[in-house]
Amino acid sequence: MSDRGEAVYGLVRLARPIVLDSARIVERDVRTLGWTVATRAVVEILHAAGPSTVPQIGQELSLARQNVQRVVDTLIDAGDAQAVANPAHRRSMLIRLTRRGTASYETLHRREVQALSAMASDFTDAEIALAERVFASLAADIHERSRHGEAQAHDRA
Repeated sequence: MSDRGEAVYGLVRLARPIVLDSARIVERDVRTLGWTVATRAVVEILHAAGPSTVPQIGQELSLARQNVQRVVDTLIDAGDAQAVANPAHRRSMLIRLTRRGTASYETLHRREVQALSAMASDFTDAEIALAERVFASLAADIHERSRHGEAQAHDRA
Protein backbone atom coordinates (compact mmCIF):
# COMPACT_ATOMS: atom_id res chain seq x y z
CA MET A 1 0.00 0.00 0.00
CA SER A 2 1.41 3.42 -0.93
CA ASP A 3 2.24 6.10 1.61
CA ARG A 4 0.33 8.57 -0.55
CA GLY A 5 -2.75 6.34 -0.48
CA GLU A 6 -2.52 6.11 3.30
CA ALA A 7 -2.14 9.90 3.56
CA VAL A 8 -5.22 10.53 1.41
CA TYR A 9 -7.09 7.87 3.38
CA GLY A 10 -6.15 9.82 6.51
CA LEU A 11 -7.78 12.94 5.06
CA VAL A 12 -10.97 11.05 4.24
CA ARG A 13 -10.96 9.52 7.70
CA LEU A 14 -10.63 12.97 9.28
CA ALA A 15 -13.40 14.34 7.06
CA ARG A 16 -16.03 11.85 8.25
CA PRO A 17 -16.36 13.13 11.83
CA ILE A 18 -16.14 16.72 10.55
CA VAL A 19 -19.14 16.06 8.31
CA LEU A 20 -21.12 14.29 11.04
CA ASP A 21 -20.36 16.85 13.74
CA SER A 22 -21.01 19.73 11.34
CA ALA A 23 -24.40 18.21 10.51
CA ARG A 24 -25.23 18.05 14.22
CA ILE A 25 -24.29 21.71 14.66
CA VAL A 26 -26.27 22.77 11.59
CA GLU A 27 -29.28 20.73 12.71
CA ARG A 28 -29.23 22.50 16.06
CA ASP A 29 -28.76 25.93 14.50
CA VAL A 30 -31.52 25.62 11.88
CA ARG A 31 -34.13 24.04 14.15
CA THR A 32 -35.59 27.45 15.06
CA LEU A 33 -36.14 28.12 11.34
CA GLY A 34 -38.03 24.85 10.93
CA TRP A 35 -35.22 23.60 8.70
CA THR A 36 -33.12 20.46 8.68
CA VAL A 37 -29.62 19.85 7.35
CA ALA A 38 -31.25 18.90 4.04
CA THR A 39 -33.41 22.03 3.80
CA ARG A 40 -30.41 24.18 4.68
CA ALA A 41 -28.40 22.52 1.90
CA VAL A 42 -31.14 23.21 -0.66
CA VAL A 43 -31.46 26.82 0.52
CA GLU A 44 -27.70 27.26 0.19
CA ILE A 45 -27.83 26.03 -3.42
CA LEU A 46 -30.72 28.34 -4.25
CA HIS A 47 -28.98 31.28 -2.62
CA ALA A 48 -25.76 30.66 -4.55
CA ALA A 49 -27.20 29.63 -7.92
CA GLY A 50 -30.48 31.50 -7.97
CA PRO A 51 -33.71 29.95 -9.21
CA SER A 52 -33.12 26.30 -10.11
CA THR A 53 -35.12 23.23 -11.02
CA VAL A 54 -35.42 20.32 -8.62
CA PRO A 55 -33.26 18.14 -10.93
CA GLN A 56 -30.56 20.84 -11.00
CA ILE A 57 -30.55 21.04 -7.20
CA GLY A 58 -30.42 17.25 -6.99
CA GLN A 59 -27.47 17.13 -9.34
CA GLU A 60 -25.61 19.77 -7.35
CA LEU A 61 -26.18 17.86 -4.09
CA SER A 62 -25.77 14.37 -5.61
CA LEU A 63 -29.26 13.48 -4.39
CA ALA A 64 -32.22 11.84 -6.07
CA ARG A 65 -34.82 14.21 -7.50
CA GLN A 66 -37.52 12.68 -5.30
CA ASN A 67 -35.58 13.46 -2.12
CA VAL A 68 -34.96 17.03 -3.21
CA GLN A 69 -38.64 17.43 -4.15
CA ARG A 70 -39.70 16.51 -0.60
CA VAL A 71 -37.31 19.10 0.83
CA VAL A 72 -38.47 21.75 -1.66
CA ASP A 73 -42.11 21.04 -0.79
CA THR A 74 -41.28 21.61 2.88
CA LEU A 75 -39.57 24.91 2.07
CA ILE A 76 -42.52 26.04 -0.04
CA ASP A 77 -45.02 25.08 2.68
CA ALA A 78 -42.97 27.07 5.21
CA GLY A 79 -42.87 30.16 2.98
CA ASP A 80 -39.11 30.05 2.48
CA ALA A 81 -39.23 29.15 -1.24
CA GLN A 82 -41.66 29.31 -4.10
CA ALA A 83 -42.16 27.62 -7.44
CA VAL A 84 -42.29 29.90 -10.48
CA ALA A 85 -42.73 29.32 -14.18
CA ASN A 86 -39.66 28.15 -16.04
CA PRO A 87 -39.38 29.78 -19.47
CA ALA A 88 -36.98 27.02 -20.59
CA HIS A 89 -39.27 24.13 -19.66
CA ARG A 90 -43.05 24.00 -19.33
CA ARG A 91 -43.30 21.27 -16.71
CA SER A 92 -40.12 21.73 -14.64
CA MET A 93 -40.78 24.71 -12.40
CA LEU A 94 -38.01 26.92 -11.10
CA ILE A 95 -37.62 27.03 -7.34
CA ARG A 96 -36.50 30.30 -5.83
CA LEU A 97 -36.08 31.63 -2.34
CA THR A 98 -38.63 34.05 -0.96
CA ARG A 99 -37.50 37.20 0.85
CA ARG A 100 -38.03 35.35 4.11
CA GLY A 101 -35.92 32.38 2.96
CA THR A 102 -33.16 34.67 1.72
CA ALA A 103 -33.09 36.71 4.93
CA SER A 104 -33.08 33.57 7.09
CA TYR A 105 -30.22 32.04 5.12
CA GLU A 106 -28.14 35.23 5.12
CA THR A 107 -28.53 35.66 8.89
CA LEU A 108 -27.65 32.01 9.49
CA HIS A 109 -24.67 32.14 7.13
CA ARG A 110 -23.27 35.27 8.79
CA ARG A 111 -23.39 33.49 12.18
CA GLU A 112 -21.76 30.38 10.70
CA VAL A 113 -18.93 32.32 9.05
CA GLN A 114 -18.31 34.26 12.26
CA ALA A 115 -18.02 31.02 14.26
CA LEU A 116 -15.83 29.38 11.60
CA SER A 117 -13.46 32.34 11.44
CA ALA A 118 -12.11 31.43 14.88
CA MET A 119 -11.42 27.81 13.93
CA ALA A 120 -8.10 26.39 12.71
CA SER A 121 -6.40 29.46 14.14
CA ASP A 122 -2.97 27.77 13.96
CA PHE A 123 -2.99 28.04 10.17
CA THR A 124 -2.37 30.90 7.77
CA ASP A 125 -4.85 31.98 5.13
CA ALA A 126 -2.52 30.46 2.50
CA GLU A 127 -2.51 27.11 4.30
CA ILE A 128 -6.30 27.14 4.54
CA ALA A 129 -6.50 27.96 0.82
CA LEU A 130 -4.21 25.01 0.08
CA ALA A 131 -6.37 22.71 2.22
CA GLU A 132 -9.43 23.91 0.30
CA ARG A 133 -7.71 23.04 -3.00
CA VAL A 134 -6.78 19.58 -1.72
CA PHE A 135 -10.31 18.87 -0.46
CA ALA A 136 -11.90 20.23 -3.66
CA SER A 137 -9.73 17.90 -5.73
CA LEU A 138 -10.42 14.97 -3.44
CA ALA A 139 -14.17 15.68 -3.52
CA ALA A 140 -14.15 15.80 -7.33
CA ASP A 141 -12.20 12.55 -7.58
CA ILE A 142 -14.47 10.77 -5.09
CA HIS A 143 -17.56 12.12 -6.85
CA GLU A 144 -16.29 10.87 -10.20
CA ARG A 145 -15.47 7.48 -8.74
CA SER A 146 -18.95 7.33 -7.19
CA ARG A 147 -20.60 8.18 -10.52
CA HIS A 148 -18.40 5.65 -12.31
CA GLY A 149 -19.59 2.99 -9.86
CA GLU A 150 -23.21 4.00 -10.48
CA ALA A 151 -22.68 3.59 -14.22
CA GLN A 152 -21.14 0.14 -13.72
CA ALA A 153 -24.02 -0.94 -11.47
CA HIS A 154 -26.50 0.37 -14.05
CA ASP A 155 -24.72 -1.54 -16.83
CA ARG A 156 -24.95 -4.80 -14.82
CA ALA A 157 -28.68 -4.36 -14.16
